Amino acid sequence: MSCIRLSLRRFSDFDAIEEEWNRLLEHCWANNPCAVLSWQRAWWNEFGQGKEQLLLGYDSGGVLKGIAPLVRQGRTVTFSGGRDLCDYMDFLVCRGEEGRFYRSFVEFMADEQWDRMELYSIPQDSPTLEHLPAIAREAGYVVELSKEDAAPGVHLPGSWDEYLASLSKKDRHELRRKFRRLRKAGDVHVRSLGSPEEVEGGIDQFFRLLRESRGEKARFLNPQRERFFRTVAGAAAKAEALKLFFLEINDTRVAAAMCFDYHGTRFLYNSGFDRNYGYYSVGLLLKALCIKDAIEQGLEYFDFMRGAEAYKYQLEGNDRWIYQMVVTRK
Repeated sequence: MSCIRLSLRRFSDFDAIEEEWNRLLEHCWANNPCAVLSWQRAWWNEFGQGKEQLLLGYDSGGVLKGIAPLVRQGRTVTFSGGRDLCDYMDFLVCRGEEGRFYRSFVEFMADEQWDRMELYSIPQDSPTLEHLPAIAREAGYVVELSKEDAAPGVHLPGSWDEYLASLSKKDRHELRRKFRRLRKAGDVHVRSLGSPEEVEGGIDQFFRLLRESRGEKARFLNPQRERFFRTVAGAAAKAEALKLFFLEINDTRVAAAMCFDYHGTRFLYNSGFDRNYGYYSVGLLLKALCIKDAIEQGLEYFDFMRGAEAYKYQLEGNDRWIYQMVVTRK
């Protein structure tokens, strides 16, 4: 096994691995906006204080084939990224290298100082769930695996009419009724901002609507998280992967949604609305219009991301799950 240990190395920081990270990500199952290096760097810069970065790379044939993006605090190891901001977290492993990577990782960690690995927000189809529990148990560790949260989504058909037809009779009727009521509210427009300049000019309005939608969102959006949002949105806009949607009534922005378009999927990351316009269901309807736009753009899947909020199922969301894995030493 000593030859395997030599294939895994530790990196000093994200800068030391940036080029290899970007290349590897294109060949990984765990390829989503939360895994992009700019997202990870933004989280670390805002929330890494008091933690030790444990950034491990797995080499095979002289080429980086896997990354373990971890942090350590005391004797607990977790993924880099918090559950409040990173809906999906995972190891980055080149397809076909999973078995070798996880065995190498478990052996490397045997010599590290830790008591618990708390690995949260692992998507249900991740190879981590398939490989790591058995390998860790074989090495003598205790592994607990459980569902953490729902992450509903909908496979997108070829047209808006097909999408409406896929809704239940009740949900389709309610959606059409709400759209009719919205049209009576005044001059209604949907705006989509995507360029770095547009996003910079509109993000304060997004924050305003996020705070106004619910008291818990206002409490959530502290200065650190706001800086994180700005950094992530700016980087995604430069990569042409961000869509900042606004629903306007009589030139007033009454609802907002931040989405990321990534490899055929639109990820609905966060949203907010003006409660003074709650009668018109502006939050729900803007999300429906984000789905409509995704269909028109030829995207294949709409990911509502973490959380089992009722509106996701009214819009045909079907549950997928994210899991948590806790590994402890006996």
